[in-house]
Amino acid sequence: MHYQTESWGSYMSSRSASDPLERVQRLASENAVVIFSISSCCMCHAIKRLFCGMGVNPTVYELDEDPRGKEMEKALMRLLGTSSAVPVVFIGGKLVGAMDRVMASHINGTLVPLLKEAGALWL
Repeated sequence: MHYQTESWGSYMSSRSASDPLERVQRLASENAVVIFSISSCCMCHAIKRLFCGMGVNPTVYELDEDPRGKEMEKALMRLLGTSSAVPVVFIGGKLVGAMDRVMASHINGTLVPLLKEAGALWL
């Protein structure tokens, strides 16, 4: 797992850089598996361990370490329709959801095919 703050996408138009939802969607689409997290959250730690244990190297954005993290957290809460924003997982640029959705996918066997299709898992 690695931490990334900005990338080439920060050179996009100022409108998209200022809209937290557009920023979330752009960051989520740049890597095969993206986790929006808070560094002190135990559920976030558990989801990161799940992916690393499967041999997946997710890109993790720690919202508490990002100057615009609070705005992105609010955008994620609106996107999910919940009061708790993290952890939120995107695979192949598509929203999988929070911990409950990821675990349900893992248990019912749909998580591994999603990871393979996104190029995050080869076995």
